[in-house]
This record gives sequence, C-alpha cells and structure tokens, in this order.
Amino acid sequence: MEDFACGGERCNDMRFTAALCGSTEETLRGGGRRRAEGKEGVLLNKLHVTQLDNKKNPECKIQTCKKNIFILDDQAWLGSGLLYKWQKSLGNYIAVAGRCVGMDWDKDGDILAVIAAKSSSIYLWDASVNKTSQIDSGMRDQMSFILWSKTGPLLAVGTVKGNLLIYNQQTSRKIPVLGKHSKKITCGCWSTQNLLALGSDDNTLSISNHEGDTVRQVSLSVDKKILMLYLVNDPENRIELTFQRHYGNIVSYRCIKIHELSELKYISNVVRLDDETKGLDQLSWTDDGQLLAVSTQKGTLHVFLTKLPILGDSFGTRLAYLTSLLEVTVSNQVEGETPVAIEVEVEPTFIAIGPYHVAVGMNNRAWFYALVDQEPGYNKLKDIEYLGTIASMCLNADYAAALFEGKVQLHMIEGKDQEEKKQMKLFPDDDRQGRILCHALTADFLYYGTDSGNVVCVLVEDWVTVSSYSHSVGVRKVFPDLNGTRLVFIDDKNGGFLLSHANKPLTLYNGELTCQTASGKTSEVALSTHSFLKPSTGTSADSPPELDKQLAQALMLKRFHEAWDLCKSSGTNTDWAELGKACLVHMEVELAIQVYRMSGNVGMVLSLQGIQGIEDMNLLAGHLAMFLGDYNLAQDLYLSSSCPIAALEMRRDLLNWDSALMLAKRLAEDQIPFISKEYAVHLEFIGDYVNALAHYEKGMTHNNKFQEHDEACQAGVARMSIRMGDIRRGAAQAIQHPSRVLKKECGAILESMKQFSEAAQLYEKGQYYDKAASVYIRCKNWYKEAARAYESAKDWDNLIRVLLDHLNNPEDAVRIVRETQSIDGAKMVARFFLLLNDYGSAIHFLVLSQCNDEAFQLAQQHGQMEVYADIIGSEATQEDYQSIALYFEGEKKHLQAGKFFQKCGQYSRALKHFLKCPSTEDNLAVEMAIETVGQAKDSSLTNLLIDYLMGESDGMPKDAKYLFRLYMALQQYREAARTAIIIAREEQCAGNYRNARDVLFSMYTELQAQKIKIPAEMATNLMILHSYLLVKIHVKRGDHLKGARMLIRVSNNISKFPAREFTQRSDSDLSFAAMLMRPEYRNEIDPKYRKKIEAMVRRPDMSELKEETTPCPFCGFQLPQNELLCISCKNNLPYCIATGRHMLKEDWSVCPHCEFPALYSQFSLLLETETVCPMCSETLSVKQVKKISDCTTYLQAAELDQ
Repeated sequence: MEDFACGGERCNDMRFTAALCGSTEETLRGGGRRRAEGKEGVLLNKLHVTQLDNKKNPECKIQTCKKNIFILDDQAWLGSGLLYKWQKSLGNYIAVAGRCVGMDWDKDGDILAVIAAKSSSIYLWDASVNKTSQIDSGMRDQMSFILWSKTGPLLAVGTVKGNLLIYNQQTSRKIPVLGKHSKKITCGCWSTQNLLALGSDDNTLSISNHEGDTVRQVSLSVDKKILMLYLVNDPENRIELTFQRHYGNIVSYRCIKIHELSELKYISNVVRLDDETKGLDQLSWTDDGQLLAVSTQKGTLHVFLTKLPILGDSFGTRLAYLTSLLEVTVSNQVEGETPVAIEVEVEPTFIAIGPYHVAVGMNNRAWFYALVDQEPGYNKLKDIEYLGTIASMCLNADYAAALFEGKVQLHMIEGKDQEEKKQMKLFPDDDRQGRILCHALTADFLYYGTDSGNVVCVLVEDWVTVSSYSHSVGVRKVFPDLNGTRLVFIDDKNGGFLLSHANKPLTLYNGELTCQTASGKTSEVALSTHSFLKPSTGTSADSPPELDKQLAQALMLKRFHEAWDLCKSSGTNTDWAELGKACLVHMEVELAIQVYRMSGNVGMVLSLQGIQGIEDMNLLAGHLAMFLGDYNLAQDLYLSSSCPIAALEMRRDLLNWDSALMLAKRLAEDQIPFISKEYAVHLEFIGDYVNALAHYEKGMTHNNKFQEHDEACQAGVARMSIRMGDIRRGAAQAIQHPSRVLKKECGAILESMKQFSEAAQLYEKGQYYDKAASVYIRCKNWYKEAARAYESAKDWDNLIRVLLDHLNNPEDAVRIVRETQSIDGAKMVARFFLLLNDYGSAIHFLVLSQCNDEAFQLAQQHGQMEVYADIIGSEATQEDYQSIALYFEGEKKHLQAGKFFQKCGQYSRALKHFLKCPSTEDNLAVEMAIETVGQAKDSSLTNLLIDYLMGESDGMPKDAKYLFRLYMALQQYREAARTAIIIAREEQCAGNYRNARDVLFSMYTELQAQKIKIPAEMATNLMILHSYLLVKIHVKRGDHLKGARMLIRVSNNISKFPAREFTQRSDSDLSFAAMLMRPEYRNEIDPKYRKKIEAMVRRPDMSELKEETTPCPFCGFQLPQNELLCISCKNNLPYCIATGRHMLKEDWSVCPHCEFPALYSQFSLLLETETVCPMCSETLSVKQVKKISDCTTYLQAAELDQ
C-alpha cells in the first residue's frame, strides 16, 4: 500500500492569509538559516519552512502567476521525491523536506511534526514562537509514517516493523502499540470521529480508535495495480478498481473530473513549465482554492495564485479596486475616463479614493498617490505610519481621516512635514466619549460614531465640533450626504435613523411644524401624526382603512371630539367601541355615556350613569378598570379608595373565590362562611370534592340566625363525605338532616357508587319506598364486589364490616385486622366473636382495639383471665397487672397471682403467693420467688426465702441449686461461690463430674467478671474435674499417654471421686495399666495395645518411664510437664485446657470465649478433630485461636490471684 484516504481527499483544511506570485526565482540552498526581504527560510534537519509574505513587486496574472519557492540542491535532495505540506488554518508557511521520512501540520496549523531516518525522536516546530522541541518516541525501529488528527491533539507515528505510537500533545501521554502490523506502516489517515486507518506492506488495513485498540482489520491484495474503496459502515461491499499493467504502478490518486484535451470549453487555463525537463511529481490545492503547489522531479516547488481578495472603494462615480496583488485600478465608466493602473508596493488590506487622490495600505502604514493627467496617470506622494493598525480610511480634496484602535486621525494629504504635523489632530478629544466605530468625510465635515451612541460632526476647516447627538446604543455606520447637512446612521440594533442639523424648529400647532432655515426664511412641515386634521386629497376619507388610521391617530392624541366627528360621519360599531374604550381609559365618563348611547350599548350606559356622580377618583377609576376588564388594576384602585369592600364584591361577582376569601380576611371576616359556601358549591359543580368538603365545613356559622345557611353547608358536607368515600359519616349526616331531598341526593350518589345497602337505607328514610325496595333487591349479590372495592380503596374498616356482617368470612376479617392493626376493625371482630361465645378471641381483639377495661370485664365474667393475661403481655399498665393479680388471688391461683404481683412491683405479696404454691408447681414457683427477691433487694424477703429453702418453714430442705441461684440473683458472689463448691461436691458424689465441672466453671467466670478473688478450693476442684474429663478426650484421639498422665493426677485426688474405684501402686506405669483395664476404659483401648497392657498388669515391669520436663513460665525452672506447682518459685502454674500440662511462655494461647489458657501447638492439634473448647464447650476453630507472643499480663494476673 502506498496511499489511501479516509472520508474524502488526503489533504486537510488549509487557509492562507498571504499569497506569493511573480516570475522571479528565490532559492534556499545548503544548511543553516537564511532571511531575505519578505521571506523566512528555516532549515530543520534538511527541512525548509518558508513564510509567504509578499514584500516584492513581481508582475503576475490571475490564474497563471507562479513563484518558484526554492530548489533543493543535489546534496540535500539526492534524487529523492520532494515532500511538502501546506500549513493548516493559519496559512503562513509551507514546509518542504528532502530526505526527511515524514512531516505533518497539526489541526490548527501551529505545530509541524517531523520524523527523520536513523532517529528515534519526533521533532516539533512551533510556528507561533519559532521554537523546535524533541520528543523521544521510545521506538527502537525506524519510523516510517507520521500524521496529526483532524480534530484533536493526537499524533500517530508508525514504524518499519509495524509498531504504532499515539502521542497526545495536550497531556504528553504516549500510547505505544506493538505489533499493530507485521511489516512497515506506509500510509494512514484520521477520520473526523478520531478513528485511525493504517496501511502496511503486510497487505492489511487496520482501523483503530484513539486509544490504539483495533476496531477492524482487513486483508488486502492490491499490488499497486488496484484501487480499493472500503466503506467502514458497510465493510462487506468493497469497490475494487483494477488498472491495466501498461499504466504502471499507482503512486497517488485524487478525486477529479476528467476532460478531453481536445474539448477546451471546460478548461480555464493551461500552464506550461518549460524549464521542468524531468516532469511533475505532486500537486496540492489549499482548501480555499486560492493557491496551488506543484513539485517536480527536479526538486523544484512552484506555487500558483488563482484568485484575488475583493477590495475596493468609490467616490462619486469614480471607482478604485484591486486587479492584482500589487495593482490597483482607478476608473470612471460614467464619465468615460481612461482607467489608470497603479502599481503598489504591498498587497493592500484597504483602499481609499477621494476626488484627487488614492490611498492604499496595510497594518499601520498607508501610501498616498495623486491622480494626474500625465502618463502613467498617477504620482506617488508619500507613505505615512500611524499609531495603530488602520481599520478604514476616508479622503476628501485636502484631508485624509484614518480610523485605528477606536480613534480617528485627521491630517492633510499634501503639505510639508512641519505643516502637516501642525495640521493633524486625533479624535475624540475625551476618551469618555467612547471608542469610534465608524467615520465619514465630506468636503466640509468629519462625522464619526462611537460605541456609546454619540454621533459627532466636526468642521474640518476649524477642526471644532459643531454638533453632537447622543443615541441610546452604539453607532456602527454613518452615511452623510455630499453637502454634509443630513446624515443616515445605523446602530447596533440594525436600526436606521436620519439626522439633520440644518433647520431649527420654532412652533408646532395642529400638526404643523414651523422651522427656521439657514437662509433666514421659515418652512412648514406637516407631521404625519396629525393627518386626520387635514385628510389627504389622494385618498377617500370615507374608506375604512383611512378612517381607521385617522381614528387611531385622534385617539392616541386624545382628540376625542375630532374622533367623535369621525365616528359620527362614517363610523362602525367597532369604531364607536374603540372610542368608548378610550374615553373610559382617560376617565371621560360623560363623553363615554354619549358614545355608548350612540352605539346602542344600554347596559354600559346604565352602568356609567350609576357611577357618574362619584367624587372619589380611585373608586371611579376602579369601576372604569372593571368595565375595561382589567380586574387586578380595579382591585388595587378599590383598595386604595374610600370603599375597599367594592374589591370583595367584584371578586365575588367574578367567581374569583380564592381572591375573594383573601380579601374577606382583610375587609370582612363575617363574610368568610358565606363566600366559603358559595365557593364550595362551585367546586362541587366542577368535581373538586376534596376542596368542596373543606369549604363546606368552613362555611358553618353555628348561629341560629343563619340556620338555613348552616343546613345547606351540612347537606354539602354529607354529599362530599359520601363522594370522598367516607360513607358512614355522609350517610349519618344525611339521615340526621331534615331534608328529604338530601336523602334522595345522597341515595342516588351511593347507588351510583354501588353502595346499595346504604342507598336503600337513605331512600327508605326519605320515604322513597319504591326506590328503596328496588335498591334492596339489587344489593343482594353485591357484597363480594363491595369487599373488593373496599380492599382496592384500602378502606379496611368497611371491608371488615362487609366480611363479618354480610359475607360471614371471619378468617379474612381477622387476617386484615392483624395486618392493618385497625382499632375499629378489631372492635367489630371482637363483637363478632362475642356473639359466637368465643370469649378468648373476643378478648384478644378487644385488647387489640385498646379496649382493655371491656376485655378485663369479659375475662372476669367468663373465667378467661389466663387468656387475658397472656394477651395483654408487656404492654399493660401497673393497674392492669394489679387487677389481674387480685383476680387470681381471689381464685386461690397463687402462681399466677404471684407472677402479676411481681409485675406490678408488689414483691412481698408476690413472694407470699409463690411460697404457697403446691408441690406440683414447686420448681417454677421457687424460680419466680428467687427472681422476685433479686428484684426487690429487701433483706426481710431474702431471709424469708432462705428459711424456706433451708426447710425451716416446712421441714423440707430444697435443692442447693436454688440457694446458689438466689445468691447469684442477689449478686452475693462469695456466698454463691461457697454454695457452688457444695453443689459441685454433691454432683461429684453422685458421679456427675461434667455437671460439677460446669457449675464450678460458671461460678469461676462470674467471679472473674466481678473481679473477685477465686477461692483456692474452687480453682483446685475445677482443675481436677477438668483433668478427669480430658481423659476421655485423649483416649478418643488415641493419645493414651496423655490420658494416663491425667488419670495419675486424678488418682492423687481419689477422695474427690467416690463413685470411681482406683488401684494405686508405687509405680506410675502399673497405675496407668491398671486404670486402663477398668471396664469403663477397656473397650475404648485399641486392640493392638490391649494385650500389651494386660501383660503389663499380669507381669508388671517395675522400671519407671520418666516424664519429660519443661520450664516453669514464672522462673524457668525445669519440672515435669504435668506438674502444676513449681518447687522453685512456689507458684501454682496455669494449666493447659487441652492437655492438662502447665503452660509454657513460648507456646501460649487462650480460648477467645472463656479466655482459659492453652498450649498453642496442642490446642491447634486438638481442634483439628474437635469443634468445641474443652472447657467452655463453645464452638471453636483453629483459625480463631491466635498465638500470644507476650504472656506477661496473663502471668501477672495469675500471681495476683495467688
């Protein structure tokens, strides 16, 4: 692949501000840097950047003018193809390279990017500051392709090995993409959506996004003989154009229009380059079509100019316009003068012409030429430099006025330098007048307009301001006539105005303006606004359009009598109405009465006669504003008058009820009920029932004087309540209301709502019996539908009523009450169950409906107090609990009486009842008694309960566990500890070792929590019992040695295990074996060990297996690992709850639940097979146990306990 385009031709948007033409040849050769007049040549790595500023004066012709920018010498060129790029956007430079690999301008035309052979750097030349910078691409292989994005600051660089680099100029971010292609990237193009298409020698086309990710990749085989058109949005439909081999290889292409050379009608010009013997290479247009660049095989670059900027000026019938870049032509076709061609030194940016002179210029410089009769028709006078860039210039016979940077400089065109300096002035004199935006010059006056709206006239002869006009907005253009007496100007709002300074007005009467002229005479000007006083002779005064125009003028000028005459002569009803309205606006009441009488508007005549004698002007004006329909103005006028209540009456008449209510609050509060009632009637009529109900309720006066009014409001409340769904309220009010008509109306509303039962009832109450019977018949099968409607409306009370009264469906009613907690619904359900003699359910729903007194009475009457007590729960009051307790006391139900006396805080009575409970309830009663004494904190009650537990009251001692729980409830932990030891001893005696251990453990942890010293006996008993329980664990896990060691410890305290028999011998191994052969352990021993142990018992070996020694955690003294008393430091050692051994400082851990210590290594092994802590029996895993590196705090706590 050599080249391709994306979405059009390969060239990008380019615009040029200067063009270069002529026939001379300028050459930039060699290295270094060269500056010439009108040119800048910059050589960057054999890269030539030339600025196109035309300071020469070459001869040129439109469409054929040519400039050889430069020719590269053979050393720089070496016969390679000439590579060049137009600058984009700005258009000041063209860049040409010889041996550079690639270059491209960015989208703004500010930065030129260049890559060169044998370099890994990207060169960036900034045209705005003429500075070059380098960027390290990071690519190890040679770069072969470079291209800027059309829309963003992204630069794509390809290499000969198919790698890609995307560089963001704005953020300096580099995105290298390795392996985009497998071979050299030869060409590419960015789309306007920032998609990058790349072509490669590997015969593939890739399309990537701005991050370098491949969107699509296509395999191609074009072989420089095929031109393929690939549609991105329709990749399946490719177009391949195959050329015959005798045409050669495709090196470039453009979208062009083909013409036959024999047919020249479509060809505007043919340019021959006779000095180019090797042929042309490439050509490229600028985007505006003004310049064409052509490179040749010799290394020459030619630029052709095709069109000129449009530039010219006029004075009278004489014209001056640009005919070439350096030529201005002056002609006068009206008077038949011979055109004069003036050769200028620069390409001008403005042209000005006067009666005898021509001026051209650019920037802050202007050249002046005098028009003469001798050949060549002009003389160059001089050139002047101004203080700023010239925006425009005007000439007259003697003076020139130049506008630059908001000021105008006025000076003589011809004159000596000293005289010219004297004859020069800047306007405006005061900067506060604003910046000058436009100016014009006549024979005698200089006019200029400013951005602040001033139009100033200056007498050129004296250079003084003769007049000034201040406009409301800025003035953009001024156009004086030849004499300078009148001026047309255009403002910033595109409005045109005529300004005259010639005549002075004297008098104005009946539309005639008398002015004094400059000649000393007077002139009369008839104003168009008073044309109705003197009808035009050319137009019939009786024509409707003319009459309308004259009537409008008369009314605008308040000439009512002239308007009366016009209407009387040929006016229509519309004309009379307009006259009458104008009279009302201007408060001409008497004339308005006559006008409306003439037009036949009797109502308006009567209304105006009614207010004719009012002297209060605000009140009169309020009436007139009301007649004109401006009610807000009328209200303001009424309120400021002596009769503000008129504003309220007007709003009531207009049915503006909101405004009427607001006014009534200020002016007449006693009218609020009556306005509310009228407003409610209106709201009911339009269907706004919610607000209608509110206003009917506000309309109640509760005054017997207005009984009829209140009854109307009550009827409205009944109707609106029914319509709003509150049928019970509405029907009740309708029944109580004395009006039969209201009952009929409400019945009809209910019937339309399919509430047939209530409708029939109202019809019956209203004595409409036939209608009532019809509705009763209809309502028979409508209850299910009514229930669905109530459920949809979430009217739970009515739904429950229908379910109970008509559908006999208590299950759904109960469900709805439980879900919605409806109090009224619960009452209905309670009454329903009461009728069924289901007192328990009735009590339940009475409590739910907060009717506790009724529920209590019902429970008392029917012996359902237990049900009531269970239902009332924890939400009852102290009085409720006391009532229940007294009831149970009367019924001799001591347990229930004691329970509720306890809840209401009467602990003494509660304890007495608990102690009177029969033996069948003894356990629960004792528990409740202990709880009561614990809450009461009363020593007398405590002693009473202790006597009961010790058997002193009835001679039957109770279980010691109750005494233990009593001490715990009273927080007497020392007594509880002693009791716990006693209980544990009893459990041991009974053989319940685990229960004994658990009692001691719970007491141990409680004492620790209360920070009370642990009794030594309790700690020792807990250790021995735990050691005994560890035996089973070790035997179960197959660790018989540890089990035997624990049995030895237990056997040393054999007196604490009366339920077990142990045989003791002097030798520990024989003791182990004897113990393991006991029936309780024999079956748990592995068969492969059982015979050995039996042999040991039968033929004992008296040699002793020595126990391993480990250091004391306090002093480090070596002692047997199962020994818990250090003979060196005399400390009781903490023991491991997993093995029973004493603890080691370097292997310390604790149970996260009970915080008892354990050897970390042994604890972890145990938890691999067990899932609970051996001490507290809480669920535990290996992950929860953490090794403690510093156990000092635990050792200190142990020392304090000792």
